[in-house]
Amino acid sequence: MEDLTLIIPAKNEKESLPIVLNELKKFNLKIIIILEKSDIQTIESIKDYDCKILYQTNKGYGDALIIGINNVNTKYFCVFNADGSFNPNELNNMLHEIKSKKLDLIFASRYEKNCSSEDDTIVTYLGNILFTKLGNIFFKLNITDILYTYVMGKTQETRNLELKSKNFVFCVELPIIAKKQKLYISTSKSHERARIAGIKKVNAIRDGFLILVGMIKLFLK
Repeated sequence: MEDLTLIIPAKNEKESLPIVLNELKKFNLKIIIILEKSDIQTIESIKDYDCKILYQTNKGYGDALIIGINNVNTKYFCVFNADGSFNPNELNNMLHEIKSKKLDLIFASRYEKNCSSEDDTIVTYLGNILFTKLGNIFFKLNITDILYTYVMGKTQETRNLELKSKNFVFCVELPIIAKKQKLYISTSKSHERARIAGIKKVNAIRDGFLILVGMIKLFLK
């Protein structure tokens, strides 16, 4: 996987990030960690690991991912969680699928047959189902898990989308703009593991509202 770079937004993940990086050591790939300079504890926790660290000048999940995508030097990138919920053993299959099917982006899904999540709550599950249905009805996305950002793609093609969302609206902006730009997208099967430590950074009500407003704006564009 020399042609793959993982982008890991890692705000306040001092407990879990070292464990995640240890698990990734067996994979031949590059890693970019996105952090805020004020997050001293997380920075200190990975000082002995071989990875590139980039610092945000702004804030937000989408902002971190845009910084990461703009700094990838390999043909492919993959957004990867710092909390241990993504299984790195799925990377090989995702990369095989994107290459063999000549895709631009592939979105892992917890809701395909024989897929699952150890981290979903009833609120996040229902929110995902709602936003996925909206995405498929109004944008014809044909993906089954729109808010699960375990996503792999071609770097330059994704960079060309010129994504703007600085917050969690990024999760829906990526597939919607990709579809509008006629990129080839698909899904792959995934199992979301329980997070190692910490709490969800998503506020289901607040961020759900922002995502809904974001989808409306994207529909009206």
